[in-house]
Amino acid sequence: MEDLSKYQIKRNILCIDLKSFYASVECVLRGLDPFKTPLVVADKSRGDSTIILAVTPYLKELNIPSRCRIFELPKKLDVIYAKPRMKKYLEYSSLVIETYLEFVSNDDIYVYSVDEAFLDVTNYLNYYKISDYELALKILKRIEEKLGLTATCGIGPNMLVAKLAMDIEAKKIKNNIAKWDYKDIPYKLWDVTPLSKMWSIGHRMERNLNLMGFEKIGDIARTDKEKLKKRFGILGLELWYHTNGIDMSLIKDKDLLRKKPKSFGVSQVLPRDYDATEILSIMIEMIDDVTRRLRVSKKRAKTISFSIGYSRYQGGGFSRQVSLDQATANESVIYQACLDLFDSFYEGYPIKTIGVSLSNFDESNIYHYSIFEDIEVLDKEIIVSSTVDKIKNKYGKNSIIRGTSLEKHATARERNKQIGGHHV
Repeated sequence: MEDLSKYQIKRNILCIDLKSFYASVECVLRGLDPFKTPLVVADKSRGDSTIILAVTPYLKELNIPSRCRIFELPKKLDVIYAKPRMKKYLEYSSLVIETYLEFVSNDDIYVYSVDEAFLDVTNYLNYYKISDYELALKILKRIEEKLGLTATCGIGPNMLVAKLAMDIEAKKIKNNIAKWDYKDIPYKLWDVTPLSKMWSIGHRMERNLNLMGFEKIGDIARTDKEKLKKRFGILGLELWYHTNGIDMSLIKDKDLLRKKPKSFGVSQVLPRDYDATEILSIMIEMIDDVTRRLRVSKKRAKTISFSIGYSRYQGGGFSRQVSLDQATANESVIYQACLDLFDSFYEGYPIKTIGVSLSNFDESNIYHYSIFEDIEVLDKEIIVSSTVDKIKNKYGKNSIIRGTSLEKHATARERNKQIGGHHV
């Protein structure tokens, strides 16, 4: 068994999540108790098939999920319908961040989503003369007193463990705070089933893992990591580290909590809902665009972020990232990483938005070939990419395109016209 101690960074990280955020804000604005009120956030005027964006903790206790449709609600309940007000929710999200700033510097806050954030409190404990648990209590109490919102908190030595503690335990215990350390992983994480209960494992990945005989998180953690790497590539390695409580993203980029790395990215709202087959053409078009910008800037990237947003009638989606062993500007390598993320987390719903972002740059010209890579093929790809870049720089982005960009559902040619086809 590999010695994991060399990867075990020891910070004091808080992962704070606002309970049933949208629904709780609506209750606060109405002077209602979200733990006693059957309120849902949904536009009832759109019909019974409308997706519900959020339900109160009261309804969650009745086993009503946040993402059901209006017609699936129990008929006996006298439900209050709140039309979504995203601007108002964002205002409250800003007020929550202001509350965090009463305790820590902006440099030590990493906002993960509208209702979730990570706080690195390592350097504040001596100043306040309290433990991380006591500081978490103070912050949660302040949020409730100031805004009327209830929050849950996970505490851990890295961002991953803090989030796992919050997702798996904090929501079920007194004070809504759970603290985990590396020694807790085998006892508190490994017995978790189904696998999708763990953050970073989607339903599609869960099915693939089940087919390999993995039923509990510990089954993954105790297996040979090379077996996972062979099946899932870089994602398999990351999965193995995650199930052992290791957050590789923080090891590879220790400033992640302190600043958002510079990146090259592209995203788009699609003209209609796309299916899985169509989206692959869009994906490669976007990767062509972003890797060209990398090469023009003489950079290579190690971290690849990929996001999908589902149809507005469905709601939801996913945003995930993976870090490569070494930096690259190669389209095929980046495309494969995005495809792996898509295969692992896509749940089959119609797609409305897509985004690709590259970060964690390396400007070195040195590339260490793996024994599994075909050097001749990679060298040819570099020559072809360089030639294509020169043609586009001289004659415009639409002067040379992939055959798939001629398909009806493709968007690259039109986007190139809108954003200036003759500019880098």
